Amino acid sequence: MFIVFNKQKIYSYLVAFSTVVALFLFAFTMMQNSQNTIVTSSSNKELPIYNVATKEKKIALTMNCAWNADDIDSILETLNKNEVKITFFVVGDWAQKYPEAVKKIDKAGHEIGNHSNTHPHVNNLSNEENIKQVQECSEKIKSITGKQTVLYRAPYGEYNNTVIRAAKSASHLPIQWNLDTLDYTGLTGKEMWARLEQKLKEGSIILTHNGTKHTADSLDMILKNIKQAGYQVVTVSELIYQDNYIIDSNGTQKLQ
Repeated sequence: MFIVFNKQKIYSYLVAFSTVVALFLFAFTMMQNSQNTIVTSSSNKELPIYNVATKEKKIALTMNCAWNADDIDSILETLNKNEVKITFFVVGDWAQKYPEAVKKIDKAGHEIGNHSNTHPHVNNLSNEENIKQVQECSEKIKSITGKQTVLYRAPYGEYNNTVIRAAKSASHLPIQWNLDTLDYTGLTGKEMWARLEQKLKEGSIILTHNGTKHTADSLDMILKNIKQAGYQVVTVSELIYQDNYIIDSNGTQKLQ
């Protein structure tokens, strides 16, 4: 009886232990699945539009305005001569300092976008501070042109979910770029074009700046080369889709 009793006891212990292990594994699996769901949900990074998926041979040339306005007349003259319209992303403080330049850009028929009010590092700002940056810039531009901005480009190319959502809540669509001339580093026109030539494709958005060493004197050559490559230069609003689109993980805007 003693031996039978111990075997039964041992068997009972094994059953109990197995049950505990099974319950533990079940609970652990559920916890892991829950954690994975939370991570997936919280890691959905929102993106601005870097470029557009299109079969039309169109590209958008954009120009950020944050420094001086010495070359605006020359730039506008070159754009007019080449019969193209582009998108200028203007900082609010720049617009306030150079209202006549803003008026000239608008009068020439170019699109004016929002480039924040004071050009801060927006990734360090709260949602409310980001909204304020967009709204105050828009108000300054509207006071000069009478037109509301609808496109937003964050300073320094910075963005996170807070920046993106703040821009959207302020009724602005975030726009990035996929081709950078690096004109602000002092590159010559030939060096800028070398950066663009092999990468240029339908739906590209090109970044340039006014107030640099060679942008104004290289613009004519760059525009001619773009046209000779078979592309039409348009504004961002003319390039992007306005409805029924998605933005994929590369920042490419696509029709649904």
